[in-house]
Amino acid sequence: MRYRQLGRTGITVSEIGYGAWGIGGAMWQGGDDDAAVTALGAALDAGCTFIDTALAYGNGHSERLVATVLAGRKEPVAVASKIPPKNQVWPAKPGTPLAAAFPADWVKKCAERSAANLGRPVDLLQLHVWRDEWLQAPEWRQVEKTLELLIASGELRHVGISINDHDPGTALEAVRQVDLFSVVQVIYNVFDQSPEAALLPACRERKIGVIARVPFDEGGLTGKIVPGVTFPPDDWRHRYFQGDRPAQVAARVAKLQPVLLREAKTLPEGALRFCLSHPDVSTVIPGMRTTEHAKANCAVSDGRVLSAGLLQELKAHAWERNFYD
Repeated sequence: MRYRQLGRTGITVSEIGYGAWGIGGAMWQGGDDDAAVTALGAALDAGCTFIDTALAYGNGHSERLVATVLAGRKEPVAVASKIPPKNQVWPAKPGTPLAAAFPADWVKKCAERSAANLGRPVDLLQLHVWRDEWLQAPEWRQVEKTLELLIASGELRHVGISINDHDPGTALEAVRQVDLFSVVQVIYNVFDQSPEAALLPACRERKIGVIARVPFDEGGLTGKIVPGVTFPPDDWRHRYFQGDRPAQVAARVAKLQPVLLREAKTLPEGALRFCLSHPDVSTVIPGMRTTEHAKANCAVSDGRVLSAGLLQELKAHAWERNFYD
């Protein structure tokens, strides 16, 4: 495992982090706690030192599972979590008042709940959605002050934001203006290369850490989303991959695969190497619900990145669309 600096936080993180949405249960069906604990342990054994979870993942269940695993470990591991919007709307819609999503008392309450669930201060606490228009809200200074007080009290160490789905432009002003924000989390993968245009250069200039989420495009870049694939009705992927979307994904992957496999043995490996090939990315957080996946994903952090020529060729495979809608 290789390691990088998480922006200006002073935290060193593994290039492959652990995305803990899937182990929260609820929206992801087909897993169980024992398998989740084993998979997370395997990732830590492979050198993973960064875990990204959220209070919304199973209403704190993911955070509590993370705490259970870390209670038996001695190595230093940084844990990031997120404050859910009070109105429960993901992503934040234009015109949403700051007071509807992140009133100061809600921010404080959720931060304290996450710290309690984890049994430790939160190394990085992120607002789970963001809109730059909130910087102009009269209530913003009170929210900012609340977060600063939580840092002073020891409930958390650093603050960041999780950027709206496929829309890095909704956080550019936050990156450029808000000193309190030291990390951003953003969708970045072979299909969605949009952060490269403005967000990543802005983060570089301001020394903001970058967490690349959804490296496998919610499974599309694993090669397992094909026509006829199904998910349980309670699994959020049942909606995400509805209708002819699996066929669309499979057609795109069929064109991508021979290109990406020139420098990777598998599609997931190539997808992770794509993210790690950008020097402004601090860590990549694939979900890993099995020991096999944890070992394979962590092994990609070996110092080898995709060639400049291949990265240029992959630009033709960017795919602008939003299956979250």
